Amino acid sequence: MSNSSTKYENIENSSDTQVVLNVYDLTPINNYTYWFGLGIYHSGIEVHGKEYGFGAHDFPVSGVFEVEPRSCPGFIYRCSITLGRINMSPSEFRMFIENTASEYHGDTYHLISKNCNHFTDDISLRLTERRVPGWVNRLARLGGLCSCLLPESLQVTTVKQLPEYYECTEDGSESHATTTPRQSTEVDTDQEKHLLSPSSGGGEVSFVKEAHK
Repeated sequence: MSNSSTKYENIENSSDTQVVLNVYDLTPINNYTYWFGLGIYHSGIEVHGKEYGFGAHDFPVSGVFEVEPRSCPGFIYRCSITLGRINMSPSEFRMFIENTASEYHGDTYHLISKNCNHFTDDISLRLTERRVPGWVNRLARLGGLCSCLLPESLQVTTVKQLPEYYECTEDGSESHATTTPRQSTEVDTDQEKHLLSPSSGGGEVSFVKEAHK
């Protein structure tokens, strides 16, 4: 087989990729409760070499963010679960996640009904028609004990500190941008969301800018 044929096949197969659920511990107590099907977890969806999660901030703009796989700051990586495969190019997936980000604004985060694990379950269902394992979000269903807010280092609680985004340009490169939300007001101190303290280490995080409709 010629080198040109091999290159052509590689290009054709570049759209085929795994969808992986990366699960993190929010507390060392999980080491004991895990065996009983309980625990407090954060999760992210890995596709095409990037991991996507959902977290809270105070503005009506995207709360979807991306990090290097298995490196979400503030959480302790536990395990990865392969959910399936999809045939979607990186640019097609980027369009998909930006469209989805418009449904997951940071100020709509809710511990019981719309947390990070609801996000990964929704993305998995849309991409693979498969739900994430029930134990990942069980405590949220049992009473809203699962707090998966973004770490303190990513906290956005005043109009002076807006989510920073990275937009994909036509050539596939990324450009840096800061979004100004619709007429925001100052947030009182007692209304601020107090986020979990980050653990040592962790990768860089950038928000996914939602697609304009």
